[in-house]
Amino acid sequence: MQGSSYQSGFGSYFECEAETGALPKGQNSPRNPAYGLYAEQINGSAFTAPRSSNLRSWLYKIRPSVVHRRFVPARLEGWQTPPFANNGNGISPQQMRWDPYPLPTSDQKVTLFESLQTWLGNGDPEGRSGAAIHLYAANAAKDDEFFVNADGEMLFLPQLGELAVDTEMGYLEASPGFLLVIPRGIKFRVKLLSEPVRGYLAENFGAPMRLPELGPIGANGLANPRDFEYPQAKYWDEKASFELLCKYGGRFWRSALDANPLDVVAWHGNYAPYRYDMARFNTIGTVSYDHPDPSIFTVLSSPSALQGVANLDFVIFPPRWMVAEHSFRPPYYHRNLMSEYMGLISGSYDAKPKGFLAGGGTLHNCMSPHGPDSEAFRAASQGSDSPEKYKDVLAFMFESHRDWRISREALESPLLQDDYSECWQGLESHFSARA
Repeated sequence: MQGSSYQSGFGSYFECEAETGALPKGQNSPRNPAYGLYAEQINGSAFTAPRSSNLRSWLYKIRPSVVHRRFVPARLEGWQTPPFANNGNGISPQQMRWDPYPLPTSDQKVTLFESLQTWLGNGDPEGRSGAAIHLYAANAAKDDEFFVNADGEMLFLPQLGELAVDTEMGYLEASPGFLLVIPRGIKFRVKLLSEPVRGYLAENFGAPMRLPELGPIGANGLANPRDFEYPQAKYWDEKASFELLCKYGGRFWRSALDANPLDVVAWHGNYAPYRYDMARFNTIGTVSYDHPDPSIFTVLSSPSALQGVANLDFVIFPPRWMVAEHSFRPPYYHRNLMSEYMGLISGSYDAKPKGFLAGGGTLHNCMSPHGPDSEAFRAASQGSDSPEKYKDVLAFMFESHRDWRISREALESPLLQDDYSECWQGLESHFSARA
């Protein structure tokens, strides 16, 4: 898509139309909208939410969303919703690392939703709190299947191949290095621009993701609002047999449709899908000494009811210069309140040069100690003070103030590295008491 097909500005109020004059002037629901359209509002927040956090869009549709057949139960075997059933407590202090999720073979045809495998989760959608982390690896798509998630917003992180989505508000595409967010309740269809595709999916049951506060950083830095891209209006006026797959209350439902549900001819509001090129992240770091806290790498954050503590943070570690003098430059050894799942889009992560592979992931739950492995420690301890560029690496982290519960499938997966703890066993004592 060309740049003109997108609108920019995180949280901005947009208006666009695919047919001239489709947007009403001066009111939202006139008695007879232009082109015989139906006016429909979608709210991503309570009506009474403060203006600064009130999310809603007006859609002008060929048919209203209520035109669908009765919902019947459906199944997606790999996709689970916390709290997970039949896996005991599902919480462990053990550091864990998984190999990359395998790609489907050439003789298989697997869609993205069919491939989804839930690894971690916390909270629950009924309580409007918590999140889940899933993996996907697919090589097929269904043009007649649409999806809507009433449980939470969905953040896609492609690691291999290019994804595209047709949404109610228009078209978006994302390749490795982009993130793509579909808000709660927005209908969409997945398309593959290359095959196969692989990546990560975070499902956020809590408050919608927003930009973090900058505080002493000031007016500029981290992810800039102008770099977030929203779709222009586009519609499909098709009469045929389609299917809507819905996730609600941790369960799946299907409904038959007689027409394409992506029939929004015009829309205005601040509640819509978006994408972000993570290469545009303005990384902040020290120009004196020590390794800064990873909070300065936060792209998006879903706040919790506890001030200053996130329901879900999305953090990235992109290419950047390291210039700290007389300092251990990789992440310091640490234990912390937040529980961290880390993944790798590309390159080699400085604290884990081996074993942590693109498409794989690590888990360090609340107060579980972690940090550079033995090899990374030796290299960093013997390094110089010369500036160093971390090239071609893009790692990320989903962290939450809740413990990540581990699905049975993740615990029993052959991808789980039984020897992960061995990467620290070469850290010997260098203590020497003074005479």
